[in-house]
Amino acid sequence: MNRTKGDEEEYWNSSKFKAFTFDDEDDELSQLKESKRAVNSLRDFVDDDDDDDDLERVSWSGEPVGSISWSIKETAGNSGSTHEGREQLKSRNSFSSYAQLPKPTSTYSLSSFFRGRTRPGSFQSLSDALSDTPAKSYAPELGRPKGEYRDYSNDWSPSDTVRRLRKGKVCSLERFRSLQDKLQLLEEAVSMHDGNVITAVLIFLKRTLCKEILFRELEVRQVALRHLIHFLKEIGDQKLLLDLFRYLDRTEELALSHYREHLNIQDPEKRKEFLKTCIGLPFSAEDSAHIQDHYTLLERQIIIEANDRHLESAGQTEIFRKHPRKASILNMPLVTTLFYSCFYHYTEAEGTFSSPINLKKTFKIPDKQYVLTALAARAKLRAWHDVDALFTTKNWLGYTKKRAPIGFHRVVEILHKNSAPVQILQEYVNLVEDVDTKLNLATKFKCHDVVIDQIRWKN
Repeated sequence: MNRTKGDEEEYWNSSKFKAFTFDDEDDELSQLKESKRAVNSLRDFVDDDDDDDDLERVSWSGEPVGSISWSIKETAGNSGSTHEGREQLKSRNSFSSYAQLPKPTSTYSLSSFFRGRTRPGSFQSLSDALSDTPAKSYAPELGRPKGEYRDYSNDWSPSDTVRRLRKGKVCSLERFRSLQDKLQLLEEAVSMHDGNVITAVLIFLKRTLCKEILFRELEVRQVALRHLIHFLKEIGDQKLLLDLFRYLDRTEELALSHYREHLNIQDPEKRKEFLKTCIGLPFSAEDSAHIQDHYTLLERQIIIEANDRHLESAGQTEIFRKHPRKASILNMPLVTTLFYSCFYHYTEAEGTFSSPINLKKTFKIPDKQYVLTALAARAKLRAWHDVDALFTTKNWLGYTKKRAPIGFHRVVEILHKNSAPVQILQEYVNLVEDVDTKLNLATKFKCHDVVIDQIRWKN
């Protein structure tokens, strides 16, 4: 075969096989040439297609391209192949692959035909662009249990609702509208034996039922009734609690609940007047005595506080100058009031309200409590003469003797706590009757030499 030199070069360059040459040809340059040739061939293919626009196009089945029946078939076929074609374009890296892609026979579709889009180059509207966007496909979700769908439908039975409340899940109780459903919900909560669930259901019933119906139904359900009483006490709803006790005819609990309201009154005068109204309430005999003492004590405290405040501000009393008051005496317990009286008013006459003897007789304070409180107050002031007089008694013959209702071993400990002198400690250590206890106290408080000598002298 006779070929010219130009034909030889075109044959070897156009073939997929290369002739061996000794030239150091750059691989990148050769790839660039092949890419350029592939692009030129693709451009010729497109130009030839544009020249044939005036010709009538017929599909392989013989139907004119662009007809309605053809558009239906074309839409069904292209919807499946669109995604595959895009994947092929991404997987190929050279420009030469574009020439091998099958060119779509038409850009018409059934939707574009009815919308009036006759030319493929016409602009799309926003709705058309969104409608032509391929829908994303998600993996199918696993089937959920029926209990999960009830979370959204709010279709729970009373037992299911109580079970969810016990697990701490949020659920609405508003679907239980009738009284029968509400009572069934309460019974399910009681049978669960969970106080939090019972309280939650009771709060719902308290909000949705009138007092008469609520009290009537709880009267025959003692477990729920006790939970409601405890809940009302915790939140301080005294009005509803008093109405409940009044309905149940619990007079004593009604009186105690009414008396408890004095804790919310800060003004002493108003609290005293309120306590006065509580005296006539139906308390037990013992509680009535305590209410009367409380009222009397507060009345005394108001009088003592007003008088001592005046004396302290005037600065004419020595005890208030040396030992200023650190707190008010108002609303203090009886023992604290007695200690205050023994500290500031120990020498006053029995007829005054602030006298310790008056307080002892008025409130019937036992001898042990009075001696223990007076000893602590006078020892703190280091009034050793008053301490000695506190334990000195006379018999019917006029003889004096020291006697301690609390025991002299307790007296020694209190005196040592208030830094009493060694001579006073030795005196009261010798008054301890038990020898072993006496020696232990003497060794503990370092006055054992004198005590041991006295024991030897007696023996």
